[in-house]
Amino acid sequence: MSIEVVEKATANKIAQVFLRLVYLNTPENFDYLLRKLQLMGALKSKNVLPAYSMLDSLTMNIHNVMSTRYQLDRSRQLGVLVGTQPCSSSALSIFRAGKGSCWVPFDMFMENAMDGRNLHAISSIEFLTELSKTLQVLNRATWQETFQALWISALRLVQRGTEAVEGPFPHLYSRLCMLLAIIPLSIATIVKEEADKLDGGTVSAIKGELVSSIQILVQFFVLLSPPPATVHLANMAARKAAVVLFNLKSGNENKYNSSKNSSSTKAVGNMLHLIVEACIARNLIDTSAYFWPGYVVPLEESPHAQESPWSSLVEGSSLMELKDALIVTPASSVAELEKLYSFALSGSVEEKLAASKVLCGASLLRGWNIQEHVVQMVLKLLSTFLPPDSKSDGRYVQRMPMLHALISGISSVDAVHILSMYGLVPEVAAMLMPLCEVFGSLPPSDHTNCNFEEASVYSVFSCAFLSLLRLWKFHRPPIENALSRNGVSVWSELRLEFLLLLRNSRSALKNLYNVSKSSIFQLDPSFQKPVYIDSFPKLRAWYFQNQACIASTPTAYNRPNALHAANIILKIICHKISKGGILSANPQSALNSSMGSPPPGVQEDMYQWPTLPAWEVLEAVPFVLEAVLTACAHGRLSSRDLITGLRDLANFLPASLAAIVSYFSAEITRGIWKPVMLNGTDWPSPAATLPVVESEINEILASAGVDINISSRPRSVMPMLPLPIAALISLSITVKMEEFSHLHGIIGQGIEICATSSSWPSMQIIGALWSQKVRRWHDFIILACSQSPFIRDNAAVAQLIRSCFTSFLGPLVDGRSHYVANRGVANLLGRTLHERARLVAAPGFLYIRSCGLFPDNNFVCEEILKVVIERARALANDYSSKRPAHLRSDCMPLSAAWSMVEQISSLAAIMLCHAGGVNLIRLLYEHILPTLLLSAGEDKLGSAGHVCSLFEGCALAYVLLWSGASIWGVGETSAAYASIYTSKRQRIVDRHLEFMAKVMEGNIVLGCGETTWRSYVLSFVGLLVDFVPTWILEVKLETLQKLASGLRKWHKGDLALSLLERGGKKAVTSVVESLL
Repeated sequence: MSIEVVEKATANKIAQVFLRLVYLNTPENFDYLLRKLQLMGALKSKNVLPAYSMLDSLTMNIHNVMSTRYQLDRSRQLGVLVGTQPCSSSALSIFRAGKGSCWVPFDMFMENAMDGRNLHAISSIEFLTELSKTLQVLNRATWQETFQALWISALRLVQRGTEAVEGPFPHLYSRLCMLLAIIPLSIATIVKEEADKLDGGTVSAIKGELVSSIQILVQFFVLLSPPPATVHLANMAARKAAVVLFNLKSGNENKYNSSKNSSSTKAVGNMLHLIVEACIARNLIDTSAYFWPGYVVPLEESPHAQESPWSSLVEGSSLMELKDALIVTPASSVAELEKLYSFALSGSVEEKLAASKVLCGASLLRGWNIQEHVVQMVLKLLSTFLPPDSKSDGRYVQRMPMLHALISGISSVDAVHILSMYGLVPEVAAMLMPLCEVFGSLPPSDHTNCNFEEASVYSVFSCAFLSLLRLWKFHRPPIENALSRNGVSVWSELRLEFLLLLRNSRSALKNLYNVSKSSIFQLDPSFQKPVYIDSFPKLRAWYFQNQACIASTPTAYNRPNALHAANIILKIICHKISKGGILSANPQSALNSSMGSPPPGVQEDMYQWPTLPAWEVLEAVPFVLEAVLTACAHGRLSSRDLITGLRDLANFLPASLAAIVSYFSAEITRGIWKPVMLNGTDWPSPAATLPVVESEINEILASAGVDINISSRPRSVMPMLPLPIAALISLSITVKMEEFSHLHGIIGQGIEICATSSSWPSMQIIGALWSQKVRRWHDFIILACSQSPFIRDNAAVAQLIRSCFTSFLGPLVDGRSHYVANRGVANLLGRTLHERARLVAAPGFLYIRSCGLFPDNNFVCEEILKVVIERARALANDYSSKRPAHLRSDCMPLSAAWSMVEQISSLAAIMLCHAGGVNLIRLLYEHILPTLLLSAGEDKLGSAGHVCSLFEGCALAYVLLWSGASIWGVGETSAAYASIYTSKRQRIVDRHLEFMAKVMEGNIVLGCGETTWRSYVLSFVGLLVDFVPTWILEVKLETLQKLASGLRKWHKGDLALSLLERGGKKAVTSVVESLL
């Protein structure tokens, strides 16, 4: 009888609301009720079946309470009846394919992470973890589907790798790092979080879904084809499984031992074998994967396998004998790394040096199964070499060879990018600062030029200093200190102060939450103390001097010591000038100084480079540059002598390249320098290759759907560049950047800044000059130059945005969708290598590489919303009941229409996130979308008909939710992620809901149609309730009450109730009052 009473009570709607409040606000009490019901179910007796049938009904009622999702009645909302006639096969195929397209944020994020110009302050692991949880919720997917989408996106990323294109950018190793290290670590984080929330059985279930997601990859045999550089590694992974099977068959007790009897065992491997090994290394799956059907495919007539040098090292062989082999062979286990690390800590000086070089070799770049451990050891070793007392100059000099090896090892393009993907930019910056401070304060031992390949005071300082500067945008022009028209600072977030603040906050969080010892961020305990720029006076002085020189010319600052050093440098430079002459760094005499012979009585050896500390040289460089550039502009110094002097300065102290780039980048923004003729005599001429370069740039743009003319000058006009750009590009041609890629990280970005800051169309000229110098970088240069039209041409940006939607969704024909087979992610971002032409760039790829250069993110956002509205209207036309009768039989069901809305929204949202990040999403919520809804006019929202208005409102709601969720996440996030992305979510969402409430109260007059507005509000609130109830918890109670009141006036009481239910404990009273 009691069970029957409880069953009837829980079937009541009001009682279910109260129970749901208990479930949402005090889950521990609800869990107690569930356990009691499970116990009663386990004790069922056949003799009392009627009573226990009530128990089943009671259990169902309780599960209905737990089902908190609000199901928006979409068919009623759109006023469209779902067709009862069957869909055509083409429509069904489109619908089935559409679900996979909603995972496009994975592909876009991974491709964006491969842009080596953009270093990230947070790890790709954390970002991908949050994005996975977000897309799993928004796509209503299982973890198996989510993991499968991750693997497929990463496999596509690897297949898009540009092995054939050479250049200073992250190559295939970084793409494989994403597939074989970042994704397994992200999945491991998700599995651990599920283990913390749920019981072990559920953890086993999620691991089972992971196994299924890997097993199903065999269907994608094209994506599993290994790139040529990884065929050997894939075969080794397959051989490992074959050895296990061989040993089992032969009765070997140690089935994992690669004995001599099994050394002839060979197998054919592919990317699946590498993925399995990566997951086994992180304990995500076990070696039972070796027994999957078809996993091991024997290979006959294969060359004999060679023993790994790492095995010899572990067995006791000499490190010095194996050094060369270990540098080019990645370690396969943590035990091998620990053996090497012991040499780095306690070996002889030669062994320490060799271990440092080995650690930064193939194991760092290609040891994907253990890469997080390699990264940890590299940084831990670097922090160990840093004495706690920053004044211990002698100890720094004593460890100079090891420091030089480590810093050189982490300075390559791929190494810097890998550290960025692991989110270690702040930590690396904090380690490089004391090195710069100490070695920049020491004088060199002789007058000779610096050799990067040898350990010296100048080489260690230059390598550390240039590496530090690459981690933050030190050469950004003054315009980035300004405010946009919406009051948003456009200064890059990767400033030195920001990096230190982020690094210190991370250290505090680790101490607070007692991070596990397995974290890759665990370094030497002495390094956990906060780091401030004030602790490094020399670095701080240069930092503020650099900012001052960017803001105004060096002549505004009177620095006697710097002027004295500058005059010494100018004497050396002028001594090598064929005319002979002396320039002065004195502002009053810079233009009037005589260009005579060296002073009488001055000996030749006085024109040797001074043995000054590097900081003193860097302090003098801006004054030297001002003097020589002014002299060149006034014809008192030839261009050839100018470049020769700059090259000699860079050869003497490579770190001076940073000051040169910073000075020229600032000068080009002032607009005071006249252009110079690139005639081939005074300045290098691009005439021989410029027409070809422009033609190839046009070819790439056309392949991406952008039709513009990049050359505004007549063919007969000689190419020209402003003097600072001409000097910088001429200097870059003389510097061997192809040998030292970290130099390109400074010079290349500096030239890009100069080109983007100047009103002169210069990027194609720069590309032509560079392609003449480094011919093997030709394709890389052309692709980089093809991004230049988007710097200042909004028309080109608009074309690119529309081309992205067309390639992903298909074209629009006469206001209706035109579905074609060639669409989706592959068409958006590009095909695999063997399917792609040399000079072809997919629109999505070009968008990802260019969006950071767009001049006006507001325009980008408005243009994307325009395309979304057009696509929504096209969908409405496709499914409108007014279509001719002979076309209605080919229409898709309403669920397919909603799937198309989700595809449109997912692409629009991720494009917005990449274009402007957190700031643009804030503007979207607070300004851009409200303005669009308030705007009136002929093309206002809701002017295209009733069904179109419904689709418009729905699509905009989806875009808003997807864009916010893609940046902020759908629930609670990690502390590091929240500090950058999620911290302002509460305020932004609350403001937007407050805006909606004010409109519903009549305090704000709309410009759009009423149907569009109602569709937008109902869709957005329904999506909040369905997918992101955590957001509602953060909204003020007053805002929720106003919004719920407005919904009830629209006769949407259920939606209003669902909204209040998710308001947390503060809203319980409001829920009760709404029921009474």
